Amino acid sequence: MQGEDSDHSMTRRDLLRLIGLSAGGAAMYAAMNRLGLAAESPYKGAPMLQGAPRGTSVLILGAGLAGMVAAYELHQAGYKVQVLEYNHRPGGRNWTLRGGDTYTELGGFTQHCQFDRGLYINPGPWRIPYHHRGLLDYCKKLNVPLEPFVQVNHNAYLHSAKAFDGKPQRYRAINADYRGHVAELLAKVTQQGKLEAQVTKEDQALLLDSLRQWGALDEHYAYAAGPRTSNRRGYNKEPGGGLSAKPLDSQPLQLHDVLSSHLWSNLTDGENYEFQTTLFQAVGGMGRIGEAFGQQLKEVIRYNAKVTAIHQDDHGVTVSYEDTRHPGHTSTARADWCICTIPLSILSQLPMNVSAPMAEAIDAVPYAASVKVGLQFKRRFWEEDEDIYGGITATDLPINTISYPSSGFNSTGKGVLLGAYAYGLDAYQFTAMTPEERVRRAVEYGSQIHPQYKQEFENGIAVAWHRAPFTLGCFATWSDELRDKHYANLCQIDGRIALAGEHASYLPAWQEGAVTSALDVIGRIHQRVMAGGAA
Repeated sequence: MQGEDSDHSMTRRDLLRLIGLSAGGAAMYAAMNRLGLAAESPYKGAPMLQGAPRGTSVLILGAGLAGMVAAYELHQAGYKVQVLEYNHRPGGRNWTLRGGDTYTELGGFTQHCQFDRGLYINPGPWRIPYHHRGLLDYCKKLNVPLEPFVQVNHNAYLHSAKAFDGKPQRYRAINADYRGHVAELLAKVTQQGKLEAQVTKEDQALLLDSLRQWGALDEHYAYAAGPRTSNRRGYNKEPGGGLSAKPLDSQPLQLHDVLSSHLWSNLTDGENYEFQTTLFQAVGGMGRIGEAFGQQLKEVIRYNAKVTAIHQDDHGVTVSYEDTRHPGHTSTARADWCICTIPLSILSQLPMNVSAPMAEAIDAVPYAASVKVGLQFKRRFWEEDEDIYGGITATDLPINTISYPSSGFNSTGKGVLLGAYAYGLDAYQFTAMTPEERVRRAVEYGSQIHPQYKQEFENGIAVAWHRAPFTLGCFATWSDELRDKHYANLCQIDGRIALAGEHASYLPAWQEGAVTSALDVIGRIHQRVMAGGAA
């Protein structure tokens, strides 16, 4: 399913929302597993690598998380390890842009990040689910401090340019009104005896009690204005102290208005397995994880090394590369084994003598389009003016997402928002713009939700992943058909070459996919080494 490539077809995200709303979380999780979006991490700890023959060498291509996990474990086990990395930094897509950083994308556009000290944006991964045990374990081993990432904020917004005259609605209000009206409808059906064939009278009584509580219904099983509903959706006037303390209840939206707005389509996002509480982020930016690995492996990583060819024979692997600071001069590195973590979008363009099945697999997997825009503002107006502390606002505008920082709460001074997280056709449109235009559009669209944008905006930076020279895309987009045909071939050890990365996992786009893929492949290579060869 590649529905994100067309405005007229259903995206995988739309499909999952529909399944979740109509059939419940269990059905949605099953569908996500089939699409490779929610498989539980298989992490049980690093493999045991004792007894490696002295001097056995492994060349690792790429210092992203997969490459560095492999290098870390192999190096500790006594292997002779070399890592070639295209960028001048470790981490790959595990990356944080801070003030003073410079980034040049394909086409020659160079951006200079102007964020104030302590402010940042994560162009790549930005959250860690609680069940991604492998990544969490390495954060612990490397002393990378974590803090909560706020996924669902009931006071953030749901927004559609086509609903409520373009006025954003609080998540809590849409959530309460959708649940309340659905609960009232089901209560009426139950009271009319239309469920007697499916539900016993005793269970009908329990169902009514549960619907009253779940939907904040009154004593007549109606969803109507009053203290119960205001306690869910918020008040017109908040309760306080003194003579003016009495609250004023809010008026629920009509069911038709809630349904026709389509804002309900975002209510299940925080219930998807990978977004359930608690999520985490690295303190100071997700790139702290890659930086910590880089410190551990600084003696074995060669930066600014652009791989140009990979060749294996019966005894080892030779890799040609050039220094990106001095192009035109080719050097080589050789080892007994090679673990290649280069994204398939790049690897498919490199000469490499592997079997036809692996070559076909490398060529077959497309990469998703994605664009992230970070915006710095003069003050944290979302907190000061709108009581939004962390979380995400969803919109049908091309920016798709506004994410509020999950750190620095209630502090004075400036702040940085994720002002856009575009994907699909919207991402292609943003990618075609200059970085300056992407930032300008993000401010323009965002001001439809937050009018303060234009007055408070200071500077921004935009990363379009299809223009990132080290990935040419955001992450591998497998389908069931592609997995059935190519996944096993992609993950085989081919002679003396093996692949690792999020693309070689059932956790695509997640750092945990890279971690578990690397651990799997080093365990299998170690078995080959101990068995005495490549066969």
